[in-house]
Amino acid sequence: MSVSKKVLTELFQMAGVQVNGPNPWDPQVHDDRFFPHVVKLKNMGLGEAYMDGWWSCAQLDEFIHRILSAHLDEKLKQNWRLLLKMLPAHVFNLQKSRAFEVGEKHYDTGNDLFEIMLDKRLTYTCAYWKNTCNLDDAQEAKLDLVCRKIGLKPGQTVLDIGCGWGSFAKFAAEHYGVSMVGITVSKEQAALAKKLCEGLPVDIQLRSYSTLENQQFDHIISLGMFEHVGYKNYRTYFKVAHRLLKDEGLFLLHTIGNNHSVKATDPWIHQYIFPNSMLPSVKQIGEATEGLFVMEDWHNFGADYDKTLMAWHQNFVTGWDQIKANYSDTFYRMWEYFLLSCAGSFRARRNQLWQIVLSKYGVPGGYQSIR
Repeated sequence: MSVSKKVLTELFQMAGVQVNGPNPWDPQVHDDRFFPHVVKLKNMGLGEAYMDGWWSCAQLDEFIHRILSAHLDEKLKQNWRLLLKMLPAHVFNLQKSRAFEVGEKHYDTGNDLFEIMLDKRLTYTCAYWKNTCNLDDAQEAKLDLVCRKIGLKPGQTVLDIGCGWGSFAKFAAEHYGVSMVGITVSKEQAALAKKLCEGLPVDIQLRSYSTLENQQFDHIISLGMFEHVGYKNYRTYFKVAHRLLKDEGLFLLHTIGNNHSVKATDPWIHQYIFPNSMLPSVKQIGEATEGLFVMEDWHNFGADYDKTLMAWHQNFVTGWDQIKANYSDTFYRMWEYFLLSCAGSFRARRNQLWQIVLSKYGVPGGYQSIR
């Protein structure tokens, strides 16, 4: 048995995972290159090996959940015997990471992918599953939750920073009688959002938040966009929101959160899914908002993202035949790894989902939390 295979086998056993074992969460290794590749590149190697078909797993989400829940990264640091075994791989293997031609060639997602994967409103953020049992209802519950948290009233104006395909803008205009401005940096999203919101008081603009003028809004919301801002721009982002928000208005930030402050994202996610993305911490958000906003409410329903991702995966698998002519088998494995590994991460509570309500000067009498 090679050193790398022995290392990973012993490491996985700490999480109750057996290489080529009988359980649905046990990884089935089809190519022994899997072992040195993962030892060498860690998370990047694990994801790339899955894309290449070197291993599979009947319940990939549960495999990731068990690995993360066992804190194998921390145990590895404490286990000198394993560290000594791994040392040669790190010291003597000086080859550069292989080029990522597959990701660059096949990561060309289109609206067709999201139309089969998401809910009927194309809401690409965490759903709110309280008192719901299907994705469509859970996403509408989330959109309505946002509207209620900021106290929407007919005739008000709302800015949606990172509006996606316009799901919130359309919902709020239809159900609460407000006027919406939605901005996105995606041409495909903007085009489809304009079509879906046709006939409503919704203005979809292709632009970055940093280019917004001095128009002021009764409320501002941002659902699932802050993960792309980057820690160097957090303060600028909140200054823009502060400038655009009326004094008595509320700003709701909906973002995935990290348990620790970081300055980079997972390398596999960066390379293949979300380039330059970054998950903020409580500390980073707190420092970036200090002196600009009063934190009125902080709601964590990160466990709901596990359910959301599993629902997206089921839709993706079910609808794959409709779009597979436009994508490769490698893309299928890449997207499956993305959805299921993220589900496992949320299940292990390594990532969170926060809805944060902010005011400029504090709500008179206090803000009443809504769940």
